[in-house]
Amino acid sequence: MPVCWRILPVLWKKIIFKAERMKQKEAALVCFSGGQVSTPCLFWAKNYFERVEAVIFRYGQRHVREIEIAGHIATEANVPFQVLDLSLLSQLAPNALTDHTLVMDEEQPAGSYPNTFVPGRNMLFLTFAAILARSKGIFHLVTGVSEADYSGYPDCRDTFIRSLNVTLNLAMDEQFVVHTPLMNRDKSQVWALADELGVLDLVRTQTLTCYNGIPADGCGCCPACKLRRAGLEKYQNSL
Repeated sequence: MPVCWRILPVLWKKIIFKAERMKQKEAALVCFSGGQVSTPCLFWAKNYFERVEAVIFRYGQRHVREIEIAGHIATEANVPFQVLDLSLLSQLAPNALTDHTLVMDEEQPAGSYPNTFVPGRNMLFLTFAAILARSKGIFHLVTGVSEADYSGYPDCRDTFIRSLNVTLNLAMDEQFVVHTPLMNRDKSQVWALADELGVLDLVRTQTLTCYNGIPADGCGCCPACKLRRAGLEKYQNSL
């Protein structure tokens, strides 16, 4: 095993130790989209950190209405909110989230990713978020990626997040900590977290998860809506 991979677990333990020591005393920047996943993350951060800000990215997404909705939720949560333009991303690789001519995969193709996968998206989002955060003196980043319900997207895996966290620290000679409060939660557990944080109704009625840009329960047909509905039903049935 290469030396660089052997030292990753050690560096990650140091990062987490720093995060635990500074609990409740630091500021955090949340990668925010106004969706069912990132909204609980926003309120989780507000519960965990002394100061919270949010950033959303414009990358040519077909559901661009999420920017408006995210801004409204951030304002309601009294969280400063910023939009960064990464529209270049839509020019680099064909995918159904940025190319309106493509029909979205309703099921994951065998041996491949659904065409809603945007290559490099989370890597770019977190990298630009870290650069922005550094300029504000913020060194905690929060993202809603999860291994539990992620359609096989490689940039939602814990190993990727750990690796990128170390890379960001090495690239900028800083001590960023990337927090993933949903990493091991499926969608029903995300609804449970929203309920624990007292924002279940907000998440259910005001967020935008639908790939077709329809808020709340959405279109009911796209993969994001199906996951959202199944998770909510599973959580409700567990009560």
